[in-house]
Amino acid sequence: MSAQNSQGIQTLLDAEREASKIVQKAREYRTKRVREARDEAKKEIEAYRAKKEAEYKKFEAEHTQGNKAAEEEANKEAEARIAEIKAAGQKHQDKVINDLLKAVFEPQPEPLS
Repeated sequence: MSAQNSQGIQTLLDAEREASKIVQKAREYRTKRVREARDEAKKEIEAYRAKKEAEYKKFEAEHTQGNKAAEEEANKEAEARIAEIKAAGQKHQDKVINDLLKAVFEPQPEPLS
């Protein structure tokens, strides 16, 4: 009976070692799958990010063109108004200077009421 018990214990130990190997392989497989899943997710995220970045740049380019055109038109209008003001200033410069000098050198005081 002792030999039979010893053989039974040995069989149990062998089964336990085999089960341990199976569990270890399962852990390794699971770790490998988790790594693969993480890598796949990173690739998908990068692809999605690149796609959205391209869409954003396209959107920005389309809408920036409109802003640039409006900005250029506003600058042209502003330059035209500045030119008009400068021309008017040049045209009436002598009269304004004479009026200012006359007001300084020939005061006409008025009584306060």
